Amino acid sequence: MSNLAHSNNRENLSSALPLGKALVLYVDRVMLTNFRSYESMSLETGANSVVLTGANGAGKTNLLEAISFLSPGRGLRRAKLSDVNKIGAEAPWAVSGRIFTPDGERQLGSGLLPRHALNSETSPDRRIGRLDGENLNSPAAFGDILQVAWLTPQMDRLFIDGVSGRRRFLDRLVAAYHPSHSREVGAYERVMRERSKLLSEGHADPQWVSSLESRMAEHGVAVAAARLDAIDKLSQAISESQSAFPSAVLSLGGDLEQGLLNRPALEVETEFCERLVSSRQQDARSGRTSIGPHKTDLLVRHKNKDMPAELCSTGEQKALLIGITLASARLSATQFGAPPILLLDEVAAHLDEKRRGFLFEELGDIGSQVWLTGTDKSLFELMANRARFFQFKDGKIEAE
Repeated sequence: MSNLAHSNNRENLSSALPLGKALVLYVDRVMLTNFRSYESMSLETGANSVVLTGANGAGKTNLLEAISFLSPGRGLRRAKLSDVNKIGAEAPWAVSGRIFTPDGERQLGSGLLPRHALNSETSPDRRIGRLDGENLNSPAAFGDILQVAWLTPQMDRLFIDGVSGRRRFLDRLVAAYHPSHSREVGAYERVMRERSKLLSEGHADPQWVSSLESRMAEHGVAVAAARLDAIDKLSQAISESQSAFPSAVLSLGGDLEQGLLNRPALEVETEFCERLVSSRQQDARSGRTSIGPHKTDLLVRHKNKDMPAELCSTGEQKALLIGITLASARLSATQFGAPPILLLDEVAAHLDEKRRGFLFEELGDIGSQVWLTGTDKSLFELMANRARFFQFKDGKIEAE
């Protein structure tokens, strides 16, 4: 545990913390074009964490969202791709980043490929990715280069809102230790949608549906197995950590995950396939698949209070979420070879002075590059030796 966490009488909270670990994975430069409020923007940070301050609506979260698009998935806001485009801009949005990794410098790029560029008005917009100047088959390949994790104000309700948000949070955690996980989830969901479409049309070839169900079972069990492995490792990391934030007890509420706890994967896969066959009529009527890993929930309890997270106070839920994220970052540093880049949007504003100190010191111990946002610069005084400060003012970003 850090000296800060051990201290019972911290008289020097206002002074800056010493330098943390040297960064081994960081965004050195980010460039945006037609992205949200930015027509064009370039920001160089060097091997530092970053503090972004300014009024609400100045564009701080937009910048974090842009960085999140240098990782697999739909980004920090999960926005419709076309909605990310700057209003009135004719050219599609694009983000590029110069990333320094343990293996050297890499150039990552991501952007919108509009449906009209696909010569199809029925095809959805696509996000494309580039690595070192070469096109990628999918942005999921970014997960082999770096990991990005985030906390946003919208996630404060993670434990009390619907299961889908917790499942997305779970799968981002899993991808930190299993880079192929995002691809497996995507493959499962594509086959599931194809099966649902065929069943809803009412005249599907049974053999073709059976083929799809076999693929669903294969990908589904792979998804469930990766989740189980990640939760087991993360639970161990939480139990071994000496964080100032509360410990969480994690488990999974899902049929496949529960089945894999005490049965061979092939047996679980066969049974899942049989259940899919049995549920065809029900799924055809409802237009959706009624069973599978897309229904799994992440179950969280406050260890010391032995209480479900959703029954804890708002502050306790926030602290649990931070604790899980910090433990995951520590584990990622050992599993992936480098800690993730962390995007913490307005996190400091909701912590008291003591908890902010704990958070900043633990972040330094982990060695992540951290991007922090807030309206009040004074909240980040402890980060003065560890971060570059930028202020958003009058539509401009100025180094401080």
